Amino acid sequence: MNSVVPELQIIRKLGSGHFGEVFLGQDGVHGEVAVKVVARKPEDDDAQWLATKQGFLAEAQHLSNATHRNVVQVYGIQELVDSIRFTMAYCPGGSLQSYYERSPLTLAAVRKVATDVLIGLGALHGRGMLHRDIKPGNILLDHAGMAKLGDFGLVTDNLLLGYGSAAGYADHIALEVWQGRGTSVKSDIWALGMTLFRLLHGEAWYILQNEAPADIVTEGGLANRLRWLPHVPKPWRRVIRKMLADDPNARYASTHEVLNAISVLPIEPAWTVNTVTPVLVRWELRSPRRLNVVEWTLHSERRHEWKAWSQPVDVGRMKTLGQSHGVMNRRDVDRDLEAYFD
Repeated sequence: MNSVVPELQIIRKLGSGHFGEVFLGQDGVHGEVAVKVVARKPEDDDAQWLATKQGFLAEAQHLSNATHRNVVQVYGIQELVDSIRFTMAYCPGGSLQSYYERSPLTLAAVRKVATDVLIGLGALHGRGMLHRDIKPGNILLDHAGMAKLGDFGLVTDNLLLGYGSAAGYADHIALEVWQGRGTSVKSDIWALGMTLFRLLHGEAWYILQNEAPADIVTEGGLANRLRWLPHVPKPWRRVIRKMLADDPNARYASTHEVLNAISVLPIEPAWTVNTVTPVLVRWELRSPRRLNVVEWTLHSERRHEWKAWSQPVDVGRMKTLGQSHGVMNRRDVDRDLEAYFD
């Protein structure tokens, strides 16, 4: 890995994160690149900044060894007076954070992301490396839509708890880490399980329908308190719950085991969730001639209704496929909709 980045030109800012800012750049060797700048904070004295800088530079050797198609390749690390500049492969598809904020992903999309990430994560684990910060914002898509892990090696056990809380992802830190037992392959598996749950449900559902997961995770029992969208099949729930088991010994032992479990999960029928609000959730399933629709109306926590119908894409008759018989409670509507989607 080069210690000096050749002919680097900064083009525009792409975004900001907990560790610094990211820019689109151009260099004479790799063309378009992403440039992450970790800058000295105003409150850091000379000793603090030196320790921070040495920590990041110590990760340089790890980063240089992480060459894999499902890991964002780091090309160079440049040490400046008050900052460190990481130059890495540019992923024009951006991160999955924007997808997560927009809406739930389809089962097929989440299975593909999980497969790509598990292959990359397995390569890191095979080299004795942990990621420690798996979340939608650290999964990027290249020009072909392949998912790649980014920002590995920037979080250490020493700063993980404070970082996770400050960055808003404390719920991605496994119970044993909160209890002081440190990170491991299995804590990475926990974080990926939380990421898959988020991607299946989208930000609106995650916030509206779940009771502060970041607070629950430190108590234990989070896996059994998460609320699922009713179209998510039971096999998906079993796999993710196992990834989120409080006892590390009850989780999958390796990324290879998770990959085997994920590979056989169902992805049909291909329902899309195009509306999630406090009062309405709407699903659509398209075929060349028909559009199937399911709508769940949430009048309050205890008062719900649902209906399902099929309508023609061009001409034809509307068909009622199912509906609630009046207003029902939350448990009953969950049961009805899960049976309908099943």
